[in-house]
Amino acid sequence: MNDKMSSMPAALIRLLVGWVFLLEGILKFLWLDDLGVGRFASIGIPAPHFTAPFVGLAEIVCGVLVIVGLYTRLAAIPLLIDISVAILSTKVPILLGHGYWRFSLPKLKHYGLISMLHEARTDFSMVLGLIFILIVGAGTLSIDAARKGRHRETVSRSASRAGGQSILDKEHPGQ
Repeated sequence: MNDKMSSMPAALIRLLVGWVFLLEGILKFLWLDDLGVGRFASIGIPAPHFTAPFVGLAEIVCGVLVIVGLYTRLAAIPLLIDISVAILSTKVPILLGHGYWRFSLPKLKHYGLISMLHEARTDFSMVLGLIFILIVGAGTLSIDAARKGRHRETVSRSASRAGGQSILDKEHPGQ
């Protein structure tokens, strides 16, 4: 399999994860009552007038970074924190069948494990996608890979001008 085809799964996972966070971040600003400040207030997130726009901006910025593959692993970390808080604040009450700490129970027809798993399907998919990105990285179809390639070329050229072999060349002969 050629290099671009072997990198396609990473690019597809980045696209899937990134666009979900990007869209959700935008919607926090467009639908203030349903997904932004109003929602944060209704589920018990502290300081919703600050936290909703902050989370929305983080989702937009990190979502774009994941999509294009720039600082991809670093961008995945705040998104993992974001989705973990979402699960704790919105899905755990469904599992328990009652609110806890500051977090309220949404009005649903069913509660318990099956209902929580149904409601959390996107959240868990995002967690798994982010873990994949943390483990695998952005792949070769990314700005991260292009930047790494340029850095490798610069180091190799500098070493050849100095008459020696670069550390990268010694570690990866033939690349």
